Amino acid sequence: MLALSRLSKHYRTTEVETAALNDVSLSVAQGEFVAVMGPSGCGKSTLLNILGLLDRPSAGSYRLMGEEIAASSERQLTHLRRDHIGFVFQSFNLIDELTVEENVEVSLLYRKDGGLRRKRVAEALERVGVAHRARHRPQQLSGGQQQRVAIARALVSGPQLILADEPTGNLDTANGEAVMDLLKDACATGTTIVMVTHSPIHAAAAGRIVKMLDGQIVSETQL
Repeated sequence: MLALSRLSKHYRTTEVETAALNDVSLSVAQGEFVAVMGPSGCGKSTLLNILGLLDRPSAGSYRLMGEEIAASSERQLTHLRRDHIGFVFQSFNLIDELTVEENVEVSLLYRKDGGLRRKRVAEALERVGVAHRARHRPQQLSGGQQQRVAIARALVSGPQLILADEPTGNLDTANGEAVMDLLKDACATGTTIVMVTHSPIHAAAAGRIVKMLDGQIVSETQL
């Protein structure tokens, strides 16, 4: 599904250069669930940004579905993100002015068939258990319900890859477990998941744990 080879990311100012990622190599197979762990500032978010085509590496290779990303134009990257990648964030990132169903439909606005869009939105909301909240706005929902909506938004386009950045970080134990069950269900249907988490309990739901430190991968554990 994706492969990084000796990938690095450096940030430069006029006075200093910082290595956010340093010589990282990682392969993730289609349908695999990988949890990425490590202390704050170790490079986890930078790694997700590069995997999600939101940032480019300074050096090394990133191949997504067999394509070398370094050779892709911004337009091509936009299409890859749109068609193949779903994102789930700790802060939900829902649009307060839109209803639940409108927030989910945002991922499908490029599709011209409005009837099909609405059908897929309804199915996604049913799948995550918030179909009864379709006409509500995000501020009318609990944190757990908002994260379910965010997962529906990530799933609605049928992505091959979901990138989840601390998806349970703002949730209580019960809602955190419910979100993990949704991610595991998505993985069981063939979706590849890379999740950043600080929780050893939630990381244990993955098939592999990758630990990072100082911009490098220091260990990988198959579960």
